Amino acid sequence: MGFTPLSERVTPHELTEILNEVFSLFDDLVDELGLEKIKTIGDAYMAAGGVPESRTDHAEAVCTLALRMMAAMEQHRLPGGEKLQMRMGINSGPVVAGVIGKKRFIYDLWGDTVNLAARMESHGLPGKIQITEATQSRLGDSYQCDERGVSMRRAGGDRNQGEGDGVDLLVVRLVLLPNHLLCIVPEGKIRP
Repeated sequence: MGFTPLSERVTPHELTEILNEVFSLFDDLVDELGLEKIKTIGDAYMAAGGVPESRTDHAEAVCTLALRMMAAMEQHRLPGGEKLQMRMGINSGPVVAGVIGKKRFIYDLWGDTVNLAARMESHGLPGKIQITEATQSRLGDSYQCDERGVSMRRAGGDRNQGEGDGVDLLVVRLVLLPNHLLCIVPEGKIRP
């Protein structure tokens, strides 16, 4: 079951209790793995590895977190016995991090690495964890990939930075890893 249908059929109080229960469980998993919870936005939970303290195993730790979150959700039931389904997106790379503004200070992350992780989630499949090739390459032989299909995404740099013309497309092969993980493997560039 997705978040929107759930939010339409339960009271705001019940919805808050459900999200608090699930996100509190996720907070415990983040703490166990020495990762960093960044924030929640509605029904989205953002966590990161290697910030604010660098660590060499950040990709593996975040993937372990994602797998444990999925396992927890497999066991978690809503009132009435229904399951919530999640999509997850993971990317590895440089980020800008800090606290900005004058009110409600929160530690946050920005940059292309974060944006691509968000696209991995938004274009993912329910009940799956989609990771980029950058993350998959850091995992080494920890996970075996199986092909899922082909997709395209923008390549050619950040248009706001004036790098590239933004018209190149990167053909990627989507592959399914055991236990819910999907990774993105570049196939090459094409021009539309």
